[in-house]
Order: sequence, then C-alpha cells, then structure tokens
Amino acid sequence: MANDKQQQFSEFQAKNMDAAMKLAQLSIENSQRIMELQINTARALFEEGVANSKALASASDPREAMALRTQFAQTSTEKMLTCARQIAEITSSTQSEVGRMVTQQLSTGSKDMVEAFQKVFKGMPIADSGALGAMQTAMDTARAAFDQVTRASQEAFSTFSSMAQKAGNAAVAPKSKK
Repeated sequence: MANDKQQQFSEFQAKNMDAAMKLAQLSIENSQRIMELQINTARALFEEGVANSKALASASDPREAMALRTQFAQTSTEKMLTCARQIAEITSSTQSEVGRMVTQQLSTGSKDMVEAFQKVFKGMPIADSGALGAMQTAMDTARAAFDQVTRASQEAFSTFSSMAQKAGNAAVAPKSKK
C-alpha cells in the first residue's frame, strides 16, 4: 500500500517535471528567436548605415543631403518598428502557449492530485468527503484565477501592441507624405 502511494507520488512528480521541462524548452526557443531577430535587425541597420554614410558623402547639395537623411531615418524607424512588432508577436504567442500549458497542467494536475488524495483517504479508517470537496474547490478557484490573470495579461499586451503600432505608423506617416 505504501509502495503504491510512493509510485503514484513519483508519477505525479514526473508529470510536473515534464511540464516544467516543456515550459523551459519553449522559453529557450522563443528567446533564441528573439535574439536572432534582434541580431538580423542590427546587422541590417549597420549595413544600411554604412551605405547611407557613403550616399551622404556623395551628396552634392544640402537639400539632397537632407532628403537622404529623412529617407534613411524613415527606413530605419520602419525596420525597428517591424522588429518590435515581430518581438511582440513572438512574446504574445509564447504567452498564449505558456498560459495554455499551465492551464492544462493545473487542470490535469488537480485531477491527479484529487484522485491521489481520494486513494489516500480511502485507505484511512475515516474518510472525509468534505476535505476532498474543499480541496477540489480550492483547485478550481486557483485555476479560474489563473485563467482570469492570463486573459487580462493577453488583453493588456494586445492593447499595448496596437498602441505601439499606431504610434509607429503615426511617426512614419508624415514623412511618407513628402
């Protein structure tokens, strides 16, 4: 009997460890995607900066130089905004995936825990169904709170992303009208 309980506890720990490893792997993969995006953007901006410097050096009059600077500033801003948008998309996607994984883990974990406690209580001389009900209610409340926090975070991030995109478009739009 005690051996069964140890085995159930070990299985429960293994499931939690597997979920933690999946979350860590997801975090690493998305961090790599963001770093790669930043490196590529920095490289492109550097190469563009070198080309822009050469073009400015060959500009024959101040108007041409000013037009080139304006164009270079606009393209650099567009590249940085595109990079920021892509980072926001990666972050949002990661946040959704983490939320889904944690919600799934809470759901299956709470069921597994309740089943394990039911088995433990069944082996005892006095089985208290009220304790199991209270535990299930507490887990359901925790899962609901987590879902609510996840939804609120996603909505806030979405609002921030759309505001940043509007601000970026507003910063670029007046220059494109010229």
